Amino acid sequence: MRIAMIGTGYVGLVSGACFSDFGHHVVCVDKDPSKIEGLNAGRMPIYEPGLETLVATNVRAGRLFFTLDVTEAVRDADAVFIAVGTPSRRGDGHADLSFVYAAVEEVARATTNDITLVTKSTVPVGTGDEVERIVRSVAPDRAIRVASNPEFLREGAAIEDFKRPDRVVCGTNDPEAATCLRAIYRPLSLNKSAPVLFTDRRTAELTKYAANAFLATKITFINEIADLCEAVGADVQEVSYGIGLDNRIGRKFLHAGPGYGGSCFPKDTLALLQTAERHETPLRIVETVVSVNAIRKRAMGRKVIRFMGGEVRGKTVAILGLTFKPNTDDMRDSPAIDIIQALQDAGAHVRACDPEGVEQARRMFSDVEFVSGPMAAVKDADAAVIVTEWDEYRGLDLREIGAVMRSPVLVDFRNIYAADQARVAGLRYLGVGKPH
Repeated sequence: MRIAMIGTGYVGLVSGACFSDFGHHVVCVDKDPSKIEGLNAGRMPIYEPGLETLVATNVRAGRLFFTLDVTEAVRDADAVFIAVGTPSRRGDGHADLSFVYAAVEEVARATTNDITLVTKSTVPVGTGDEVERIVRSVAPDRAIRVASNPEFLREGAAIEDFKRPDRVVCGTNDPEAATCLRAIYRPLSLNKSAPVLFTDRRTAELTKYAANAFLATKITFINEIADLCEAVGADVQEVSYGIGLDNRIGRKFLHAGPGYGGSCFPKDTLALLQTAERHETPLRIVETVVSVNAIRKRAMGRKVIRFMGGEVRGKTVAILGLTFKPNTDDMRDSPAIDIIQALQDAGAHVRACDPEGVEQARRMFSDVEFVSGPMAAVKDADAAVIVTEWDEYRGLDLREIGAVMRSPVLVDFRNIYAADQARVAGLRYLGVGKPH
C-alpha cells in the first residue's frame, strides 16, 4: 500500500516509520523545513527508543520518505493519514482542530485520485463528520472515504505498542475504506498479534477518549489511596499489588506518584469534558479526576517543603527527572513543572537533571540550574527529589548520595527505594503512600 502521513510529530513519525517497516511505501509530510531537513539527514525531532534505527533502516530500504510537499506525498497514495496536533484550546480546554481541518482541506485540494482519508490525531466525537463535509465541499468530484483510526501509543514504548498493540480500532461504515485499512494492518492479522476492531466512526473517536480517561482515573484513584495510606499507616504498594491481582482490576496504572502529565491524559480528559458539556451529559468522575490531579502536582512541592522542616528559602533542592515519564523528552504537563514552581515560590534554589528532558526544560525555566547527572545534582543539596523513574536513578549508591549532600534528605515520588534501604544509607526518606 502507498501511504501519506500528514504530520511528523510523535504520532505521525512513529506511525509512518512502523507502517514502512510493515513493507508499505510511506511519505511523511511536515510544514517545518528544519524538521524535514533533519529527518532527511537522519536526525530525529523527538526522543523515542529505537526510532532513529527504525527510520534509518526503512529510508535505506526505499520505503520511507520525508517531504514538505503535500501534493507529492498524496499523488499516488491509497490512504492519507492525518496526524497533526490537537492541543487544548486556550480558555475552554476544547481540542483545537484547526490543524486537522487545514490539513484535510489541503489534502482534498492536492489529491487527484480516490483515497481513504484517515484521522489518526485524537479528535472529539463528530470530527469525522466535519472532515467529510470539508472534503465534499473542496473535492466534490472525487471519492474520498473518511475513516477514524485513533492511536494508542505510550511514549517510551511507542514502537512496541504499534507493532504489538492490544487492539487496533478503525471507524468507518464505508466498505472500501474498511478494505483499505484491513490491507494496511494485514501484517498484524497475519501473526494474530492484535484484534483489528471495526466500528462506526463516532464510536472509534470516543473509544480513544474513553480509554485515556479511564487510565487517568486509575492513576488518580491510587494516588488518593496513597494519601489515605499515609494517614492510616498502610503501604500503597502492597495495596496496589493486592487489588491489581484481581483480574477485573488489573495491575497496570496503579502506581502511586506525583500525578499524571504528558501529551495525552491532560488534554484528552479536558476535551472529553467539553464534549460531554456540549451534549449536556456531565461526566462527574472525569471532572473530579482532572481537578484532583491538578491539585496533586502542586501539593507535591509543598510536601517536599514540609519534609524539609517547612522553610526552604536559600536551600538547594535537587530534582532528579524532569519529563512526565521515562524514555521520552516530553515535558508537557510534567509534575516536575509544578513541583519546581512550588519550591521556587518558597525561595528554594532548584538544581535539576534528566537524561533527555533538559533542553525542553530550559525553555520553561530561566532560573533552574541544570546539571549533567544525579551526582552533580545532589552535591551540597539540602534535599534530593526523585520525580521521574528513569532506569539510571534506580541503582543509585545511596550512601554516596548522602555523603555529598549538605542535608541527607531523599524524597522519592516514585517509590523506587525502600525506606529501610535509605535509612541504612543514612538518609531521611519520604515516599508516597508509605507509613511514616
